[in-house]
Amino acid sequence: MNKVKIKEIFESIQGEGPYIGYKQLFIRFCNCNLKCNYCDTDFSSEDDYKEYDAVSLANVVNNSKNIHSVSLTGGEPLLSVDFLKEFLPLINKKVYLETNATLADKFLEVKRYIDIVSADIKLESTTGLKDTLKFHDKFFETCIGKETFAKIVFNDKISDDEILKSCNLAKKYNLELILQPEMNGNQFVFDTAKCQDIFNKFLVNYENVRLIPQVHKFLDVK
Repeated sequence: MNKVKIKEIFESIQGEGPYIGYKQLFIRFCNCNLKCNYCDTDFSSEDDYKEYDAVSLANVVNNSKNIHSVSLTGGEPLLSVDFLKEFLPLINKKVYLETNATLADKFLEVKRYIDIVSADIKLESTTGLKDTLKFHDKFFETCIGKETFAKIVFNDKISDDEILKSCNLAKKYNLELILQPEMNGNQFVFDTAKCQDIFNKFLVNYENVRLIPQVHKFLDVK
């Protein structure tokens, strides 16, 4: 039986995207295949983690009460796809996957068990990562048939080309785009007037766009 390293398990509200305010059980997986400049999440597997097998983790999930769904977050949960194939059939909760949208083949292995996909679009101007859109394109193609939305963390360095390409990608797959201003704690890292200007640039290219800051940071909860 596969085992997985879990950084933490906690109940809180979802603070991002269209499901803001819903209570979820968050399972934070260790490790990630990317290294984004703005990442402030501790998902290291070097220490301070707990190992679970599929049955023991499923028991934690199935005993949770009054939650909307279980959020698989990280790190990158799809790195643990062999574990997920054992674990997900055992749980009785709606499954909400938070992913960096680069591992399309691994997603296909567990697609049948996923109810909601919360996927990132990684911009070079914020993450420092190059050529991510080709991976996102392949990933969103595999998401067809599943409820999927895309989140974009941005700052005032975003280019017009990034805006256009992101909108074209969202348009191709009919995705709702959630714009998240980059934050340091509960503060924006750039001027809110500039934030509004960038929002309007997106709307010129694509109408299904929402500007939603990370609400859990304002509330000072996980």
